[in-house]
Amino acid sequence: MQRDRAVTIFEKGAPGRRAFTCPKLDVPEVDPQELLPAGLRRMQAPRLPEVSEPELVRHYVRISRRNFDLDSGFYPLGSCTMKHNPRLHERVAGLAGHARLHPLQHPSRAQGALELMYNLERALGEVAGLPHVCLQPSAGSHGELAGLLVTRAYHEDRGETRTKVLTPDTAHGTNPATVTMAGYTVVKVGTNADGGVDLDDLRAKADGDVACLMLTNPNTLGIFDPNIEEIAKIVHEVGATLYYDGANLNAVMGISRPGDMGFDIVHYNLHKSFTQPHGGGGPGSGPIAVSDRIAPYLPTPVITRSEGDDGEGPVFDLVYDPSDGQPGAKSIGRLRGFQGNYGCFVRSYAYICSLGAEGLKEASQTAVLNANYLLARLKEAGVAEYLPLGYGSTCMHEFVLSGAPMKKDLGLKTLDLAKRLLDHGFHPPTVYFPLLVDEALMIEPTETETKETLDAFADAIRAILEEAREDPSIAQNAPYTTPVRRLDEAGAAKHPVIRQPLD
Repeated sequence: MQRDRAVTIFEKGAPGRRAFTCPKLDVPEVDPQELLPAGLRRMQAPRLPEVSEPELVRHYVRISRRNFDLDSGFYPLGSCTMKHNPRLHERVAGLAGHARLHPLQHPSRAQGALELMYNLERALGEVAGLPHVCLQPSAGSHGELAGLLVTRAYHEDRGETRTKVLTPDTAHGTNPATVTMAGYTVVKVGTNADGGVDLDDLRAKADGDVACLMLTNPNTLGIFDPNIEEIAKIVHEVGATLYYDGANLNAVMGISRPGDMGFDIVHYNLHKSFTQPHGGGGPGSGPIAVSDRIAPYLPTPVITRSEGDDGEGPVFDLVYDPSDGQPGAKSIGRLRGFQGNYGCFVRSYAYICSLGAEGLKEASQTAVLNANYLLARLKEAGVAEYLPLGYGSTCMHEFVLSGAPMKKDLGLKTLDLAKRLLDHGFHPPTVYFPLLVDEALMIEPTETETKETLDAFADAIRAILEEAREDPSIAQNAPYTTPVRRLDEAGAAKHPVIRQPLD
C-alpha cells in the first residue's frame, strides 16, 4: 500500500456521490445571479471531488501514513525540539471562545483573549529575564527579523548608522539569512577548541560599526558557553546589542535566563519550547522579549492592563500610539496583520500553566539528562570509534557527532546512516550541520522520550554500524521500507518539477 502510486482526491469517486448532504435552507432562497455580477460568475461549475465519506476518510488516512510524524515515532531532530504536543492543549485551543474569535473583534469584546496574551507576555518575560514582550512575530525567523529591526531603530535613534552583525559559525542557518534581509552585512565569528565563541576573534571584529551579535546559548553544538558574561561585555563596550536565538531555550528554562546573561533581545520558538505543534511549516510563533532600553522600539499595538472604573476587575486594551516612555513609543510599526498566531498563544499558555515554574525547570533538566544518557550510550565501544563527539565531553539538550571515521572506515556517509535509520522506524537527526563538524549528525532527544526509546535508538545505530562492517551497500542504498526510495536530491534541485501535469 505504501508503494502504491499516490493519487489526489480529484482522481477518486464518481458523479453523484456525497459524503454530506446539507439540510434544507431555513431562510429564503436567492437567485445566485442576483448576488454576483455577470462578469464575476463562472461559465461552468467547478470540478469538485464527488466521493463518499468512507472514501474521503480512507484517502486522507492513507496519505497521513505515508509521512513520518511525531505521533508515531521518535523525532531526534537537532535544534528543533520536536517534543510531544499534549492533546489537552489542543482541546483548550479548540474551545469556541478561542477558535471562533474573530481577529477584528473589538478589544472590549475580546477581554479574555487579551488577558491570556498579556499573561503569556509576563510569563515569557520571566523565563527570559527581560521585562517587555511582543507576541506579533509569526515564527522564529520572523522574531530574528524583529530583533534586528528594533536594533536598527535603537541605533538610528542615537544618531548611529551601523552596518555589520556578528554571527558565530555555529549559528542557526536562519541567522545570517535574517541579517541579510535586515540590510546588514554578516561577519562570522570563529569557534574555540571547546566549542564556544573565540573571544580573541570576537574582540578583533567587534567595533563601532557592529550593530549586534546574534548568539544562542547553549549553541548548536549543545555546549553552554562559560564565557557568556565576557562576550556580553565585549559587545556592549562597542555599543552593540546582544541577541539571543531562542531555538535552544528548551535546555535552560527555569535554570538560567538570557537577560541575566546580558542579552538585550530574545526570541522564543513557541513551536519548540512551548509545545505549539510545528505543523508542516506553520503556523509557528516567535515572540521577542527585550530590555528596557530596547522597549520603546517594539512593534505596536501594545497590550495594556489597567484597573476598570467599575471595580469589576482589570481592563485590557490594544494601544496603537503609546505615550513617551512607554513600550512602543518609538515603534518600528506592525510586523503583521492582527496580533499574531493566537492559537499558538493558547497552547503555549496552557503548557506554562500546566507545568508551572518548577515544571518548566524539570522539563529542561530532563531534556539535558536524556541527551547525556543517549550520548553515553553512543560513546560505547562499537559506536564511538565511528561516531565520535564533535566538541566537548558532555552536552546540554543536544550533541553533534562526527561521521568522518565512519565514512573513512566503513564507507558510510552520514546521509547513509540517516536513510537507514528510517528502516528502523526512527526519523533521522539533523545531518551536515553545523558545518564546522565533518559529516555532522546533530541529535536532540527532548524531555518527552522514554529511556526505552533512547535505548532502542542507540541499539539501531549500533546495528547499522555492525551491518555496515559486513555489507556497507545495504545502508548505502537505504531506505527500503518507506513510500519512496532514496531520491536524487541533486537532480531535484537542478531540475525541479513545480507544476502538476494537466493530463
